[in-house]
Amino acid sequence: MLFKKFAVIAAVATTLAFVGCSKKEDAAATDATAAASEAVAAASEATVEASEEVAAAASEVAAAASEVEVAASEVAAQ
Repeated sequence: MLFKKFAVIAAVATTLAFVGCSKKEDAAATDATAAASEAVAAASEATVEASEEVAAAASEVAAAASEVEVAASEVAAQ
């Protein structure tokens, strides 16, 4: 009879420990997913900013190339 009580208590303790651990793992997985989502959002923002800077630099290069072309034409005309 005493052995049976210990077996029931051990089974209940094991079940509670298992349920508690699985809840902690779910919370950790949720936290990891949230962190990954934030990282993706930050990377997207950085990509947009970099694209805008590249576009601005390309415009400046195009303007400088036009000025060089005009200067080259003026030199050639002389």
